[in-house]
Amino acid sequence: MSSTTTHSPLTWKQADDNVHVATRDGEFAGFVEFDGANHLTRDSHGDELGAFSTLADARRALDGKPRGSARSIRQTLRRRLSRARS
Repeated sequence: MSSTTTHSPLTWKQADDNVHVATRDGEFAGFVEFDGANHLTRDSHGDELGAFSTLADARRALDGKPRGSARSIRQTLRRRLSRARS
């Protein structure tokens, strides 16, 4: 007998013109940012999962991603933004 793990669906909200944020069970799950050419998907730790030509494809990249340790969206975005400014 095999067991499968199911994850609750992601909830998406548009945080800015080019940023969509995902939560799962009320916790930050990741985000998609459009850079003018591609939709970049990042997980809850800010690690890049890939660049996609469509928002739908970028969102799908997070669908099967299990939730990692809890980290607030504020912590993750602050970390990513500080790296981008360096």
